[in-house]
Amino acid sequence: MTARQTFVKVAQHAVGGREDTLITLGLGSCVAIMLHDRATLVGGMAHVLLPEPSLARDASNPSKFATSAVPLLMDEIRALGGSASRLEARLVGGASMFTSLMGPGSLNMGERNIRASREALKKANIPILAEEVGRDYGRSVRYWIGESRIVVTSVGRPDIVL
Repeated sequence: MTARQTFVKVAQHAVGGREDTLITLGLGSCVAIMLHDRATLVGGMAHVLLPEPSLARDASNPSKFATSAVPLLMDEIRALGGSASRLEARLVGGASMFTSLMGPGSLNMGERNIRASREALKKANIPILAEEVGRDYGRSVRYWIGESRIVVTSVGRPDIVL
C-alpha cells in the first residue's frame, strides 16, 4: 500500500488505511470528527460545517453536517474492512471565534457543532476517546491512521496529541 496524504477541506470527508494521513487546516467553529478502527487500522475524518441540514440552503452534501457525516464515515470505513462495533472517535474544533459579537445567552455555532457531533456519535454507539474542542482559537489537525495518532496545532499554543 502506498502512503497518501489527503487534505480534508470544509464540508468534505476522507477515509483511509494504515499508510494514510488525513489533514484539515483552519478549524474555527467547524468540527473535525475522526473515527478509527484499531483492529483493521482504517479510519476517516469529516470536516463538518454545521450541526444539521435544516440550517443550510443546500443540504445535499452529507459531509457538511455532523448528523449525516458520522453515518457516512461509518459506511465508508466498513467498505474498507472496518467494523462499526470497534469504532472510536476523537473530536477537534468547535471554537467560538466571535464571542464579542454574540448576544448574552446565545449558543454559538461552534458549541452547536460540538453538541451535534457528540449526539451523532452517541446515537451510533461510538465512544469518544478524546476531544480538543471549544475555546476561542482555531486549530489544524493531522491524523496518522495507522498509528491512531492525532496532532492538533494552533498558532501560539503547544501541539496536543490525542
